[in-house]
Amino acid sequence: MSCAHLALRGQSRVGLKAQDLQEKVAMAAVDSFYLLYREIARSCNCYMEALALVGAWYTARKSITVICDFYSLIRLHFIPRLGSRADLIKQYGRWAVVSGATDGIGKAYAEELASQGLNITLISRNEEKLQMVARHIADTYKVETDVIVADFSQGREIYAPIREALRDKEIGILVNNVGVFYPHPQYFTQLSEDKLWDIVNVNIAAASLMVHIVLPGMVERKKGAIVTISSGSCCKPTPQLAAFSASKAYLDHFSRALQYEYASKGIFVQSLIPFYVATNMTAPSSFLHRCPWLVPSPRVYAHHAVSTLGISKRTTGYWSHSIQFLFAQYMPEWLWVWGANLLNRSLRKEALSRIA
Repeated sequence: MSCAHLALRGQSRVGLKAQDLQEKVAMAAVDSFYLLYREIARSCNCYMEALALVGAWYTARKSITVICDFYSLIRLHFIPRLGSRADLIKQYGRWAVVSGATDGIGKAYAEELASQGLNITLISRNEEKLQMVARHIADTYKVETDVIVADFSQGREIYAPIREALRDKEIGILVNNVGVFYPHPQYFTQLSEDKLWDIVNVNIAAASLMVHIVLPGMVERKKGAIVTISSGSCCKPTPQLAAFSASKAYLDHFSRALQYEYASKGIFVQSLIPFYVATNMTAPSSFLHRCPWLVPSPRVYAHHAVSTLGISKRTTGYWSHSIQFLFAQYMPEWLWVWGANLLNRSLRKEALSRIA
């Protein structure tokens, strides 16, 4: 055999050995990676299990919350209507005071209370309307009525006559309904200074001072109910209704705080949070009036709302509004703001087209 052949065979053997070595190194690397992967997987397994448990707990918690919310909706808005109505006179007292009582929710709430035998004191700024509503309630429901003419936008000086007029009455229920709204949804700088003061004096100060007037007597008798009507716009920041929604958020927090302060003294304080109701605040031609199940009449709303008195300290007062409130609670703020902007732009456009 020649030297050349021997050299070629030697080279081929060296090449085969090098190839075998490379394959073994590659296999060793694969085995090492697999072993490393198994170790990582084994070490991460406990974390994955922990995350799975957290996810299961969160899902279960949210599911239970939703189920409880819907149970509360049924318990609050449907079950009480199956039984007899509570005796509000025995439970709270003979007289009810309703502010902003000549129109809308206030008037309907006063009539609903009168239908259950309570005497009614109506407070509003229009004496002619007050007398007309008082006569209607007295004639229809055979109860006593009284009127107090007061313009809550005038500030502090109106409360001394109100205090004097209510001094000798056993006030069992106070309904803080009086409020002012925007002419239509609009941006904050477009509001007049007078309108801003009206919102402060009527939406905020009136409820606070009326509670301050009647609450001592309730505490002394160890019974009474205070209903403060807020708004669904208090759920989250509502653009184009900034001052109004903020004032209603105050009423909601004020009522809830009072409930914690005075529940042990026999006083029931309810924050009532209606969404849209077919009142003068929503124009009759508005598309909202075409959805009666979503936007009830004041009479229908008041009938449902009074049935929640003594049961729920914070409620919308109406079943479809409670569903809207649940959606508002669970939706992110950006989605609420987007929807509010969309709705309020539509309402503003509709209002401006009527003015034009």
